[in-house]
Amino acid sequence: MGVGYGGMRCIKILLFIFNLTFWLAGLAVIAFGLWLRFGGPMAEFATDKKSPELFFMGLYVLVGAGAIMSAVGFFGCCGAARESQCLIGTFFACLLVIFAGEVTAGVFAFIGKKVAIQEAQKIYEDAYEDYMKNPVGKVNSTIYRYHMALQCCGKGNVEQQTGLPCPENIQLPKASNCLVEIQNVIDTQLRLVGIVGIAIASITIFGMIFSMVLCCTIRNMREMI
Repeated sequence: MGVGYGGMRCIKILLFIFNLTFWLAGLAVIAFGLWLRFGGPMAEFATDKKSPELFFMGLYVLVGAGAIMSAVGFFGCCGAARESQCLIGTFFACLLVIFAGEVTAGVFAFIGKKVAIQEAQKIYEDAYEDYMKNPVGKVNSTIYRYHMALQCCGKGNVEQQTGLPCPENIQLPKASNCLVEIQNVIDTQLRLVGIVGIAIASITIFGMIFSMVLCCTIRNMREMI
């Protein structure tokens, strides 16, 4: 019995450490998702009526998963401390949901990348065409914000770049093609989202294993008493 209690104590400590790490990871995921949404180069694309919905949908899923992770980490600590099979079972079920969500977000980030890039490029091209038709007022401000966020100018046509509102720190003959920059930015950011999602899903597997072992140990110990 002493060995059994010692093993259960060891599993409880491991589960507590996991939950603390899981809680901190959840906060980190929330911060990462919010930064991509409000602080990254693509944030300017969300300020208008048109926005790359697929790209931002992936970020919302990531932030939501991070919030659930933080809550689950807290309740997991409570379940381990109280040795409650009900709480630990609920904890396992929540981890399973998070696992499915993170895998979905990871796969979505890799598979939906092409569509997200096309959506964002279409938004820029519409703003570009509007500016070429009427280069004043709000249209001027919109395309300038895109240029500033992406540090680019136009669509690669050197002759037309001279008439566009480009960032002052960019040398026009060497200015990047905005369509290419959009592809590079989304490709990088969605790759990060996919990596984070799959990494968290991998960590979640260990949490499910620890919770199952602890739940079985608690049940066996109670049957022995």
